[in-house]
Amino acid sequence: MEDVATEFDVQGLKLDWACVVWDADFRYGVKGWQHHSFVGDRWINTNKGERQMYLKNAYQVLLTRARQGMVIVVPEGAEDPTRARAYYDSTYNYLSSLGLPAV
Repeated sequence: MEDVATEFDVQGLKLDWACVVWDADFRYGVKGWQHHSFVGDRWINTNKGERQMYLKNAYQVLLTRARQGMVIVVPEGAEDPTRARAYYDSTYNYLSSLGLPAV
């Protein structure tokens, strides 16, 4: 937990340990993965295929850097409507269904 890094900072690196904090921009829903952008004071759907692929690849880069272990943090959400619990719960439930242990 020494440095904060984006997908650009870690591209090509192999880290011993990584912690990825999942945000509401790439969330799991009833129809699968949903892509969003934060604009102004709200989340909007991202419909452009190129932008959706970029977002997916950003998470892929972050999730493939660790050699020894990784912690994935999915926030609980908050009273703030831009951080609604519903944005995170379905992603958390999906990752848990894959067998990732919750701590």
